[in-house]
Amino acid sequence: MPALTRPLVLVLGVDKYVLEACVRHDVETVLVEGGGQRDYALQPIPAGVTVLRVDSVSSPEAVLGALHRNGYAGRRFDAVQTTDEWAMVTAGLLAQHLGARAIDPVTALHFRDKSLQKQRILEAGLPAARSHVIDDIHDLGDLDELPFGKAVLKPIAGAATTMTSVVEDIARLRALSAKYRADHTGQRTFTLEEFVTGDEWVADGIVHDGEILFCALGRYSVPCLTTVDSALPLVLRRFDPSSEAWAYELGEPFVHKAISALGLRDGVFHLELFHDEKTGTLTFGECAARRGGALVHEEVQVKFGVHLGEGALLPLLGIKPEIDVKVRPETVGSTFLMGRPGTLFHCPSPAEMRALPGVEHVRVEAAFGQVLSDAVGSTNARIAQVLVSADSEEAMLSRFEELRDWFGERLLIAPSGGPVRELRAWQRENWPAEDHRDLPWQ
Repeated sequence: MPALTRPLVLVLGVDKYVLEACVRHDVETVLVEGGGQRDYALQPIPAGVTVLRVDSVSSPEAVLGALHRNGYAGRRFDAVQTTDEWAMVTAGLLAQHLGARAIDPVTALHFRDKSLQKQRILEAGLPAARSHVIDDIHDLGDLDELPFGKAVLKPIAGAATTMTSVVEDIARLRALSAKYRADHTGQRTFTLEEFVTGDEWVADGIVHDGEILFCALGRYSVPCLTTVDSALPLVLRRFDPSSEAWAYELGEPFVHKAISALGLRDGVFHLELFHDEKTGTLTFGECAARRGGALVHEEVQVKFGVHLGEGALLPLLGIKPEIDVKVRPETVGSTFLMGRPGTLFHCPSPAEMRALPGVEHVRVEAAFGQVLSDAVGSTNARIAQVLVSADSEEAMLSRFEELRDWFGERLLIAPSGGPVRELRAWQRENWPAEDHRDLPWQ
């Protein structure tokens, strides 16, 4: 009997959990790594993975060029996978060219374009914010009033709340337009969305052959936009399917209808929606055909024992993941550990933080010597992220506060942007006094 060939997968962008799944399931992996990820170098690449370097993983030209230069143009790929928000459509287009499985490019587009996404959701009969497309934020044309009394302005295909703002009047919109024009922003097509109130929920799940096999619900302690506007650390926790069954009874049917309307057949998703406590209703926010950012993977793995990396990979290979959900009773959540402006010289290590009560996972993302900005600007601003378990949500939030204080007291951050005398003053504060004595005269 001839030996079975290993599946061959093209992965656009580094996702260590997808790469873990590739290694675990003996999948031959060609990883296309962009310059930005290579320079950031946060996620390890396992041995045995072939790495092709390009300027941008979202450029079909760059990826095809790398395949041809490295002898992969004639290979038959079984699937093209990406967790990179900007490369979703590219993955679909490349897969069609390569004869491989991947997300359909039109489906990928509807998971990227906020206006098209909400149009499909509304057509499916689900509540969603109305939207108005601004073709060029640098030029508002004859738009002289807001289409809604209060709106949210965002790039039509952005990520992580970057360049997302609440707009309450036309003057604010014009001010943002002028700012983006002066900044020569690359993103220029925006959407104005009707402002929706309520608690912000999330749903993260796995789809195989159009069927949702797994769905984990959670909520932000404070909505993402408020977090950014108020420069607060992001806090996200998971609902418990037993003690908070009401949330799943309300949320799961909504999620199933939304994913069906958007047409996702295989892979993972991250959906955000708003819950109105007074009416008990849900409103669609937005959805991505990838796992969520922050510590979403880790939350799901700790709380439910489910690996979203396998969920992202195996359905694209036509394999139904074997999902064995094991729910832990503790409250599981994560938060950002912020800093302050300046140059980072030291912060507590992951091992030190894991030794603290309830801390189960730590990811330090800022490097020593990195200059930290005082601008938040998106939900990506932090020095580190931490995941904890606790007996209740109140205990979890209390543990986060204690951890932030403990972390902040141990940060060593030099001021930047000022005269050298400020650095010398900071240096004296952080060195023992005897280090400044003139010993020969004493």
